[in-house]
Amino acid sequence: MSRTSRKDARRATRRTPLLAVPAAILLALVPSSAFAYPNPGTVTGSIVVHDPTMIRTSSGQYLLYATGGGLAYRTSANRIAFSAGGDAFGTRPGWWSSYATEAWAPDISYRGGKYLMYYAVSTFGSNKSAIGLAGSTTGLPGSWSDYGTVYTSTTSSDYNAIDPNLFVNDDGKWWLSFGSWWTGIKMIQIDPSTGKQLASNTTRYSLASRPTGTKAVEAPYIVERNGYYYLFASYDTCCAGASSTYKVKVGRATSVTGPYYDRNGVAMTNNGGTPVLESHGRYIGPGGQSIMNDADGDLIVYHYYDGQDNGTPKLGINLLNWSSGWPVAH
Repeated sequence: MSRTSRKDARRATRRTPLLAVPAAILLALVPSSAFAYPNPGTVTGSIVVHDPTMIRTSSGQYLLYATGGGLAYRTSANRIAFSAGGDAFGTRPGWWSSYATEAWAPDISYRGGKYLMYYAVSTFGSNKSAIGLAGSTTGLPGSWSDYGTVYTSTTSSDYNAIDPNLFVNDDGKWWLSFGSWWTGIKMIQIDPSTGKQLASNTTRYSLASRPTGTKAVEAPYIVERNGYYYLFASYDTCCAGASSTYKVKVGRATSVTGPYYDRNGVAMTNNGGTPVLESHGRYIGPGGQSIMNDADGDLIVYHYYDGQDNGTPKLGINLLNWSSGWPVAH
């Protein structure tokens, strides 16, 4: 629609009550995606973030970490107003320099009286990468002890060791999913006593991939709901501001190691994935998602690129409704 015709449409709707406008015209005036995807919930303050992960402490404080520097930090008392603080690592671990100078895509959880954070160290477009692990009794910036590398990849690997997510099953087994581009999303089993790969199971499982066309799938996150394991992942291109094509898709499985299928029965190892969030209006390229269970339900926490602010990456939070057996953002 041209700029002139958009102006004419706005004038028409101002002059004519909406009830008098035929539905077909209303649909033509509003992009269909506006009906499919909700806007992010209200957040204010320091909300410029990328690849956010969030947790709520026993005192009700929200701790959020994100890509950048020594892992950028935000906090909130009410999940609306966010303020910035120091990075997780005031002094960056020395081993990072073998891979990059800053960390990406953290994943925070609380296990056995301690906060754990997996994260990635790499450079854009390279699969010379490492997943690291740190622990803290408070989860606050400057309190993190680094435990070194968990898993790595090299330029000769067919996978990329970034974007980690820890999943702990009801049976007490720990699993780490990760991956970006190349041959897609992978998983290894973790030893709960060390937070690193279980010595008795060195299998690297494949969960999602795009064997034809673009290889763009990354940022896995797994939850168990209603007797199924759900794998969320980000598809297509991030990090291009308003030109980003990022989107979030999901599949489910009856075993944590897969196979995962989308709502149409297409395997996630064969380009499958049911959309959860896509670009709509000013909210461009949502992705880098994590899932958090809060008092009012499950949240999808993500970044999007603001089409009304030069494509700046910002924090998005929505609730998820599972009543259909599939996660629907609202």
